Amino acid sequence: MSENLKTIRELADELGVSKTAINKKVSDSERKQWFSKNGNRFLVNENGQKAIRTMFSSGIDNHKSKTENTYQQPESKTENFENANLKHSDINYLNDIIKYQNAQIEDLKETKSQHFKQLNQMQNLLDQQQRLALQDKQLLEEYKAEIKDLKALTMAPHDDGKKEVMAQNQPEPETDTAKSQPKPKKWWRFGMFRSQ
Repeated sequence: MSENLKTIRELADELGVSKTAINKKVSDSERKQWFSKNGNRFLVNENGQKAIRTMFSSGIDNHKSKTENTYQQPESKTENFENANLKHSDINYLNDIIKYQNAQIEDLKETKSQHFKQLNQMQNLLDQQQRLALQDKQLLEEYKAEIKDLKALTMAPHDDGKKEVMAQNQPEPETDTAKSQPKPKKWWRFGMFRSQ
């Protein structure tokens, strides 16, 4: 069956209506019956063309009546007004989103600056801790060296020079210890003489 197919645009131009008007008049079930897709264009078969023509004819063949024009114009003005209201509300909504995102950006900038301050403080504290640890290590090494020197002095054998210095500082012991001190008496001798 050879069909004379037309695009929706061609049919709309022929009827003097818009593609949108045709799409509004045709139901989903009718679309399935009459329309077919070829690439990115919708084609209308002959049955669909006849049905669509009858939908738009209403007494005048292939031309719009003045009543349809007046009917279409307010609809388009209303659509434009609704579109303008939608656009205005969309713009307000987008402006609100932009304000909210700008507030978030400012908050993130403030948080970032606080984190940098904290990071700098932590870096300074770490540097101080490292300097103190280095100072403690140096003091510990000095103390170890002093302790080692002290141990070396106490453990080292006395030299002859040191003995002479020590001998000069000490008083000389008496050589006549026997003469200066009386001899101790032995107690057991006394006990023997008595028993005799």
